[in-house]
Amino acid sequence: MNAIAPMTTTLKDWESDQEVRWCPGCGDYAILKAVQRTLPDLGANPANTVFVSGIGCSSRFPYYMASYGFHTIHGRAPAFATGIKLSNPELDVWLVTGDGDGMSIGGNHTFHLIRRNLNIQIMLFNNEIYGLTKGQYSPTSRVGTNSPTSPMGSVDRPASPCAFALGAGGRFIARGFDVSKHLPDVLKAAHAHQGAAFVEIFQNCIVYNKDRFEDFAAPKGAEDRQLWLKNGEPMLFGSEKTGGTKGIALDAEQLTLKVVDVVDGDWQAAGVLVHDVTNRSVAHMLVEMPFGPFPMALGVIYDDPRPTYEVELLGQDAKAREGKNTDLSKLLAKGQTWTVEH
Repeated sequence: MNAIAPMTTTLKDWESDQEVRWCPGCGDYAILKAVQRTLPDLGANPANTVFVSGIGCSSRFPYYMASYGFHTIHGRAPAFATGIKLSNPELDVWLVTGDGDGMSIGGNHTFHLIRRNLNIQIMLFNNEIYGLTKGQYSPTSRVGTNSPTSPMGSVDRPASPCAFALGAGGRFIARGFDVSKHLPDVLKAAHAHQGAAFVEIFQNCIVYNKDRFEDFAAPKGAEDRQLWLKNGEPMLFGSEKTGGTKGIALDAEQLTLKVVDVVDGDWQAAGVLVHDVTNRSVAHMLVEMPFGPFPMALGVIYDDPRPTYEVELLGQDAKAREGKNTDLSKLLAKGQTWTVEH
């Protein structure tokens, strides 16, 4: 994300001396390792990298990274990240949040961070539950979720983090899940993007929402339930074992997406769409595809950069200072003054 001379590091260089303290089996462990494995490939420098988090299980993340880190307050991590990046635009800033921290109390802060297009990576761990505070339903919990705050099942309609980010004007939207081998590639694409890069990561809460994502994340039969998107390639999924490859096509009459069968590999004849990461309209349809009738859309869904917030803001400040006297003492003495004698 930042034009900085690459540095040679290993996974060990990114591991802090702190004991990692999540519940055994928590998906956060896999995400942590994915990030620690990815940063050396990016040529990142621990002395130039900052992880910022709010409150929640995911927000322990900065303790476990051998870099700079800020564990801030509930929902306000985007505000801290904004200040850090504007103070030193050369820093490589990663924001770590959860579905409760980033979509509930911090929803407005997340919205404005994305809207402004600050040049950072945003990782939203979505486990569809409040894990740290003992299992209450969250803004992303599915209808019918049983929890201490919804003992008869939640009646709230869940928020879609990716749809939220697109609605906020996000220019990079991606999805992955904790134990996916493709997650590092998604993180690399987010880092390469110039601007606010939003990545939703489905994360298994082993205690309060165990196996919530097994319907699409389980290894067995995953090819039939996952649509891994690659720019310039057809939107294909499925295997020969399930009766033939399938694809995603456009229903021109309804202006919606539909699943089509692909016969003998002829995806063009079936009308399968070729993924274009700059197509915002199709991106909206992909993030809102209902799972079940459709596969889960994963990978880089949308990537269409525009000028970043700090470049425009700091450029404006520099222009305002042109030809101005920056001597503070002269500024204070300017105009009518008084001398107070004792």
